Amino acid sequence: MLDLVEEKKDVLSKETLKKIANALRALAIDATQAANSGHPGLPLGCADIMAVLYAESLAHYPKEADWFCRDRFVLSAGHGSMLLYGALHLSGFDVSMQHLKDFRQLGSKTPGHPEYGITPGVETTTGPLGQGISNAVGMAIAEKILADKFNTSNHNIVDHMTYAFTGDGCLMEGISHEACSLAGTLGLGKLIVIYDDNGISIDGNVEGWFTEDIPERFKSYGWQVISAVDGHNADDIDKAIKTAKADTEKPTIICCKTIIGKGSPEKEGSASSHGSALGEEEVKNTRANLGWEHEAFNIPKEFYSEWDASDQGQATEDEWNKIFQDYESKNPDLAKEFSRRMTSDLPEGIEEAVYEYIDEVQKEEPNIATRTSSQRVINLLGPLIPELVGGSADLTGSNNTNWEGTHEIKHGDFSGNYINYGVREFAMTGIMNGLVLHGGIKPYSGTFLTFLDYARNAVRMAALMEISTILVYSHDSIGVGEDGPTHQPVEHLTSLRTTPNLETWRPCDTSETAISWLSAITNVSKPTALILSRQNLPTFSRNDSQIKSISKGAYILHEPESEPELILIATGSEVKLAMEVAEELKGKKNIRVVSMPCSERFDEQADGYKASVLGNGIKRVAIEASHVDWWRKYVGLEGEVIGMTSFGESAPGNDLFEHFGFTKEKIIKTLGL
Repeated sequence: MLDLVEEKKDVLSKETLKKIANALRALAIDATQAANSGHPGLPLGCADIMAVLYAESLAHYPKEADWFCRDRFVLSAGHGSMLLYGALHLSGFDVSMQHLKDFRQLGSKTPGHPEYGITPGVETTTGPLGQGISNAVGMAIAEKILADKFNTSNHNIVDHMTYAFTGDGCLMEGISHEACSLAGTLGLGKLIVIYDDNGISIDGNVEGWFTEDIPERFKSYGWQVISAVDGHNADDIDKAIKTAKADTEKPTIICCKTIIGKGSPEKEGSASSHGSALGEEEVKNTRANLGWEHEAFNIPKEFYSEWDASDQGQATEDEWNKIFQDYESKNPDLAKEFSRRMTSDLPEGIEEAVYEYIDEVQKEEPNIATRTSSQRVINLLGPLIPELVGGSADLTGSNNTNWEGTHEIKHGDFSGNYINYGVREFAMTGIMNGLVLHGGIKPYSGTFLTFLDYARNAVRMAALMEISTILVYSHDSIGVGEDGPTHQPVEHLTSLRTTPNLETWRPCDTSETAISWLSAITNVSKPTALILSRQNLPTFSRNDSQIKSISKGAYILHEPESEPELILIATGSEVKLAMEVAEELKGKKNIRVVSMPCSERFDEQADGYKASVLGNGIKRVAIEASHVDWWRKYVGLEGEVIGMTSFGESAPGNDLFEHFGFTKEKIIKTLGL
C-alpha cells in the first residue's frame, strides 16, 4: 500500500521544493510579525526539511485528518509551530490563510504551540521540550502492537511511520534520553527522528552547555544514525528519509545540519532569531534575500496545486479501504474487533461485570491493600478488554500492575500487553499519552505516588489534551513507613486535584477501587489517577444505594440514628479512622461519615445531591494523611482538617500514624470530643 505513496509523491523537482520551502519561510515570518511574537528561527532554518517531508514522504489525507493509516508527524520542538501550520495549510488541511493571520490570537486554530484537538493535522500538544519525542515513541509502540494483532500475511492494515522533529533543546531534556533509550531497546523500526542540529538555543551557541556527540549517543541506544545531512539540500534530505525507512529493525535519527533563521540577513545563525518576530525591516530584507517577491500572506495559486495532497491522500486512503474490504471478507472477526478499537468503544458487559464483582466483594469482605484490590480488578478487566496495555516504572511487584494474563512486550515480540518501562517515570507517562493519541490502545502504568514529581508535566499534558491516560500510583501516604519522607507523598494529592480536567480517585477498599477502575476505563475525555495504599484496609458493608453512589465521587458511608451533629469526610486509608471515631462516639455524638474517593467527580454533581451528602449548617471535619489546604473548600472556616503540614519521617507506618495524629484516640482528642 505504501508503495503507492512513494510512487505518487516522488515527483517534485528540486527547484519546486525550494520554492515551497521559501513559501513556508514567508508564512512563518509574516505570521510571527503580525502577532508580534513567536519563533521564526526554526521555521526559517527547517523549511527545506519540511518541504521534502510533507511533499514527498508523508502518507496522509488532508480532507480526513484522522484517517487511521496515516503517518504520524510530531513537532517535538513545538515553538516552531508556524512551520507545521504553514505545511498543513499548503497541504490542504483545514488550516486557512485567515487562521495563519490569526496566529497566537484568542480562539485561533493556530495557537502559539501546537495543541491537539484544535488544529487538524496536529497529532499531539507540544511545547514543553522533549515530550513530543516520548509521544512519538508511544505512537510507534502502538503501531507495532496493533500490527502484530491485526495484520495477516496478505493484509497490512496497520502500516505507517511515526516522525518526530526535534532540536537541541529537546535532546537536552532528560525525557529524550529516557524515551529514546527504550525505543532502541524495543527496536521501533518505524520511528524516525529528524534532528535540527543548528547549535543554537535561547541563550546562544550551545557549545558552552551541550557538547555531547549525538550520533554516538543514539548509536549506544541501538538506533540507526544518519549523520551530517545537509538540512538545506532537498536531495540529501530525501535520501536520508528513504534510508531511514528501509531499516525496519531499528529506529532512526537523521542529523540535519541547519542554519537557524536562514534567509534573515541580520539574524541568520543567531539566537536573536529564535524567540521573537524579526521586525518589519528585517522581514522586508529577508523577503528580498530569499527572492520572495509576493506580499505578506500571499501565496501564488500554483504553489497549492504543486503541494496540495488531497488527491494523493484520497488515492492512498482508497487503496487502504480496498485492502480493508478484502481483509474484512476473509477475517470478519478480526475486522470487527479492529473497528471496535478504532471507535474507542468498550466491549459489552464491562459495567455489569464490575458490579457483579463488587457484589462478591461485599460478601467476601477482604482485608487487603487497595494496590492488591487494584490488581484483582485488573484480573477481571484484562480478559474483557484486550486493548488494555499495562506497565510500570520498575515497580511492578510493588504497584501490582501486572495480572494473571500479563505478557511482556519486548524486542521482536509485540504480541504482549505489558511494557517494562524501567526507571523512566517521565518517559513512561509521555509514552502512554502517545499510545492513547495513536488509538486502539488503552494504557495504564504504575509507580509510587511520590514519583509523580518526575512525570508531572506529562500528566499535565494528558489533562490539557483531554485524553484518557490511566495513572496508577501506589504507596499513597506516610503509611509507606520505613522508606521515609523521600517516599512518602504529602503534597501530591493536592497537585493532582488542582489540575484541570483530571480525575483523582483514592479508594478506601476493594469496592471503591473497582468503581475507580470502571470510571477510568470509561472516561474518554480525561486522564485518571488511581491512588492506592500499601497497607491493608477493611472492606466496608454497603447497601445497593451506597454502591451506586460511589461513582458520584462522595457518598454517606455511615449515617447516625439521629440527625448528624458532625460530618467526618475522609478518603482512602483514613475512611477506616473516620468510621472508628463514629463508632467510638456512638451515643455521645451523632456523626455522619462521608467517603469522598473522587472530589472532582463529586463537584460535578447536582447541588441537591451535594447538599444531601455534606449537609447545611453542620460542622465538617476532613481526615486525610495528605496536605491540609485542599480540604478547606469542603470544611469552610468553621470546620477542621486533620492532615499533614510537614513531610513525613522514617519509621513503621503505624508509628507514623500515631506520631502525626492519625489514630482514633488522637482525632477524638483533637476535636475535643
